[in-house]
Amino acid sequence: MSTLLKNRYGFTLAEMLVVIVIISLLIALVGPKIFERVEQARRVAAEAQISNFENAIRIFKLDNAFYPTTDQGLEALVVIPTTSPIPKKWKEGGYLEKGQVPLDPWGNPFVYVSPGIHNKDFVDIESFGADGEDGGEKDAQDIENWKEEKTR
Repeated sequence: MSTLLKNRYGFTLAEMLVVIVIISLLIALVGPKIFERVEQARRVAAEAQISNFENAIRIFKLDNAFYPTTDQGLEALVVIPTTSPIPKKWKEGGYLEKGQVPLDPWGNPFVYVSPGIHNKDFVDIESFGADGEDGGEKDAQDIENWKEEKTR
């Protein structure tokens, strides 16, 4: 029986601790870079969704000769508005796929203003970014359709 114990292979507690420390160091070094990419992907997704809204709103205007009002909001792209002005040629099935207005990548509604404050001849569409509040810097910076600088 003593020869069985001498011939067993395995790791000592010290070896296991060394491996755990090495893995922890790797996670500490690589982890922030991975999370930075995730946040950047969310920002790009918000920009893409804003662009989709802009296209749908332009088609809405081609059909109805006006942009949805602020009160009608982005919902006018999926449900025919019941407030004035009522669109006369609203597209059956709406202007957005899946029949719903998506939230931004952080789970907040997009802000819609028509006519735009910044885009006088169009509309303003905005996501408040990671913090969900107006303003902010870096990851919390707002994503707006009137700014030329894009994350891409």
